[in-house]
Amino acid sequence: MNKILKTLLVVLVVILVGLTSFAGGFVTGHYLPITGLPTLEAPVVGAPTTSDQQSTTPTDLQTTFAPFWEAWNLVHQNYVEQPVDDVKLMQGAISGMMSTLKIGRNYYYDPKTMEEQNAALNGKDYEGIGAYVDTTGEYLTVISPINGSPADKAGLRSGDQIIAIDGVDMTGVAPEDARQKVLGPDGTDVTLTVFRKGTAAPFDITITRAKIVTPLVESKMRDDGIAYVRLNTFGDTADLELKKAITDLLAQNPKGLILDLRYNGGGYLEQGISVASEFLPKDKVVVYEKYGDGTLKSYTSYGDGVATDIPMVVLINEGSASASEIVAGALQDYGRAKLIGTQSYGKGSVQNFIPLENDQGAIGVTIALWLTPNERGIDHIGLSPDILVNISEADIDANIDSQLEAAAQTLLAMFNGKPLPTSMPSPTPTVTPVPVP
Repeated sequence: MNKILKTLLVVLVVILVGLTSFAGGFVTGHYLPITGLPTLEAPVVGAPTTSDQQSTTPTDLQTTFAPFWEAWNLVHQNYVEQPVDDVKLMQGAISGMMSTLKIGRNYYYDPKTMEEQNAALNGKDYEGIGAYVDTTGEYLTVISPINGSPADKAGLRSGDQIIAIDGVDMTGVAPEDARQKVLGPDGTDVTLTVFRKGTAAPFDITITRAKIVTPLVESKMRDDGIAYVRLNTFGDTADLELKKAITDLLAQNPKGLILDLRYNGGGYLEQGISVASEFLPKDKVVVYEKYGDGTLKSYTSYGDGVATDIPMVVLINEGSASASEIVAGALQDYGRAKLIGTQSYGKGSVQNFIPLENDQGAIGVTIALWLTPNERGIDHIGLSPDILVNISEADIDANIDSQLEAAAQTLLAMFNGKPLPTSMPSPTPTVTPVPVP
C-alpha cells in the first residue's frame, strides 16, 4: 500500500481509538507510544493515479476520500512550484482535519513544533520571544509571557492577538504558521502588530529574540517572613523542584506561603495532581474529568505533601490556565487557600495527546472536560479570585506588583486574626481583565 495513504489512514485510526486520556496545558500531555505503525518516508516520485489510490482505500471510505485524492493529484499536476513536498502536504491535511473539531482544543504538532513546545515546558532553552500562545483561534493569541522573557519585558500581555508580523497581515494565516514566523535566532528583531482589548487601535511591539530558558520553580523568603514560590509551568520535574523549594523555605519557619501561578499556562496533568498533593491531605479529589456520557473520573491527592498546614494564598491571573486552574480550583474548593488576582484563563478541556511514530509530531483530541472538586466547570469560564486585585497601568509603569503585595497583606491579616477583604483596589484606574476567548 502507498506509504502516504497508509500514514493518512493510521492518523484517522489513531483519532478514533480512545487511548489513555491526556489532560494538561497547551503544550503538554500523557505520552502514549504507538508501535507497529508505518514510517512517513520521503516524498513519493511519480504520484499514483486516483484509481490506484482509490483501489487501496477501504471500500467504505472510497467515496469519502475521492475528493481528497482528486485534490492531492491536482496539486501535483498544477501547482506552479514543483516538486511538491508531500510531507508538508500531509501535515497540512492533518492540521486541517484537527481544525474542524470545534469542542475543546484539538491540534496537530509537527515534529519541530513538538520539540519546541516540550523544550519550553521542561525548562530547556530555545530561541524566540518567550511566550505561551494559543493557536486555536483566528489569530495567534498570547496566553502568557514567560516571566523575565523578551516578550515580558516588551510588554506583551495575556489576550494580545498578533494580527501582523513584520508588517505582514496575518488575517487568514493559520495561527501555527504565524507562531513559526515569530520564532527566530537569538539577537534578531521581530515586530508584532497587536490587537489588545480596551485599546483604541492596534499597535506595534518590537521584540529582540533571545535564548529562552524557563526555570520551573523560583522561590525566596521575603523580608516580612512569608515564603514565596513561583511555579512557571507544570513540566516533568515540577513536583520535585517545588517540594524541594518548599522544604527549604519551611526550614526557615515562615509565617505563611504564597504560591504564584500567574502566567502559568499549564502542563502535565500528573504534575498538577502532584503539586496539589503538596497542600492537601491524602485521597482528596483534585479534579474530575467529565465525559460526553456524563461519566466522572476522579484524580485524588497522594498524601505525601510537605505543606498541608501552613497558611497560604494562591496568585492567579488571566494567564493562569489548565493545570494551574486545576490546582487553584482544588485549593479554593477545600478552603485550603484564598485565590488572589484576576479571573483565570479558562482552559478546562481534556485531550488525548498521542505522539505519532518515528518523531512525526503528535495530535491532541478533546475527550472530556475538567471539573473542580465541587464540580465547577473551568473551560471558557475560568476561576474567580476570592480577592480581586487588578494591576493598574501606573503599577505596571512603576514596576509595582500590587497583586503580590495584596497576597502578603492577606497572609499577614490571616496570621494576626484580622478579617479579610474581598477586593483591594489599586490607587489608579485598573486594566480590564482580558475575557476568556
